[in-house]
Amino acid sequence: MPTPPRPQRPPCPRATPPGRRPPRGTRPVRSRTQDERPGWGMRAAVGLSVLVLGAGGIGHAVVSELETGIGRVDPFKDMKNRPRAGGGMNLLLVGTDGRDTITREEREKYRLGGEPCHCTDTIMLIHLSADKQRASVVSLPRDSYAEIPAHTDRTTGEQHASHPVKLNAAYAEGGPTLTVRTVEHMTGVKIDHYLEVDFTSFMKTVDAVGGVEICTALPMKDTYSGLDLPAGSHELDGGQALQYVRARHVDGGSDLGRMQRQQKFVAALIEQVTSSGVLLNPVKFQQVSASVLGSVRADKGFGTKQMLALGSAMRGFSPSSSEFASVPVGNPSFPVKGIGATVRWDAAKAKKLFRALREDEPLAPAEPESAAGPEEPAAALVDVAPRKVRVQVYNGTSKDGLGRAVDEQLRGTGFATTGLPLNGERRDARRTVVTYDPRWDRSAQSLAAALPGSELEAVKGHGGTLSVTVGSDFTEVRRVRSGSREAGEFSTVRGDEVVCP
Repeated sequence: MPTPPRPQRPPCPRATPPGRRPPRGTRPVRSRTQDERPGWGMRAAVGLSVLVLGAGGIGHAVVSELETGIGRVDPFKDMKNRPRAGGGMNLLLVGTDGRDTITREEREKYRLGGEPCHCTDTIMLIHLSADKQRASVVSLPRDSYAEIPAHTDRTTGEQHASHPVKLNAAYAEGGPTLTVRTVEHMTGVKIDHYLEVDFTSFMKTVDAVGGVEICTALPMKDTYSGLDLPAGSHELDGGQALQYVRARHVDGGSDLGRMQRQQKFVAALIEQVTSSGVLLNPVKFQQVSASVLGSVRADKGFGTKQMLALGSAMRGFSPSSSEFASVPVGNPSFPVKGIGATVRWDAAKAKKLFRALREDEPLAPAEPESAAGPEEPAAALVDVAPRKVRVQVYNGTSKDGLGRAVDEQLRGTGFATTGLPLNGERRDARRTVVTYDPRWDRSAQSLAAALPGSELEAVKGHGGTLSVTVGSDFTEVRRVRSGSREAGEFSTVRGDEVVCP
């Protein structure tokens, strides 16, 4: 498939942290990060899919040998009243928190302590279009409110009636079969194949392909996960990548931020696999695939024939062939007695999204003739999209109308302002100040980038709405944009829009 030209982006500063590996060939040195549970599995699964899809160019004998190393499960056993099949193919990618083969040193180094819950860290739907030229990846939040069907508990043997849970608990109660049944019930999408990876699978995938490049517009630090990345380009090995995709304390809007980082990582992993020659070198492909496939599980129907057919049709696969979206959320903190806060989907929007998957339609709108207007390259690159930053503007000067002017300008560049600017407690402020809760530090940096010369003031307990007190030094609101250009009603991004420039 021809790859459309990548839109121009501001250069990403290069950083080479001490102790990192030297550059491979002409590729820059990179580093790594971590994200909460719902991240690493997605990348591992998608990376695994890329390796599998590339098998068509290697040969039947090699693929047949690789197939014998895959663990097998039967997630479709005794399933009835399933959704109708649509166009294309749907794979359910499940990332579990299994860590049985991770060493004590790795647990300490990458902060993987604690006992696994034997539940799913990540649940994703990957839809491969019928023409094999598009992959749509949809993240299903692990804390999604779900009503799982009646089933037999796989641990106790107890019979359970249908009851509400968080989505990730379906695996703990009924394994792959109950997980598939629950997802099909929630989405109306028929699952054709099932792939399951754990922490070990993920680390092996990244190491086997030689590391993955990630770019960060701003420094990223998470004391819980050990993540500590300066702004710039970093090459992550398996353990570092696991930290990156599991980190959840980088910003107060951790779920949204984590999803964005997951999308970036998957796209970067796809680019690394498809551009490194792994898929064209039988020896290298066999070495990489054997390392990865030996620690994954798949349904019994996902065999040599399916691998070869997919691989043959998708030799032109690239980051631009992929699109990423998350299920639209109606209530991110829906309380359920005995369960706690859950993520309630926006029923109407979610229904439209899954209908698009069933009907084999793209989630992202068609690309315009010109990817960006003439002023777009001048916009400053920020880590958090302006639309995700809530802002209350205060006029700290005696100049009438300044607060409203700043509010309108911030809204014009995309920030979610209240639209109701107020007068500040002081009317003689000399400096423009952005006041924020430390949990929203990345959002505050994005806002400060739009207000040249402004100061940042962290106040614990300030909440999710940032405050701007406009001082007499105010000159302008600068246009900013995030690294991932979400488009359409499902806030979809293409893979080539989130990889390093």
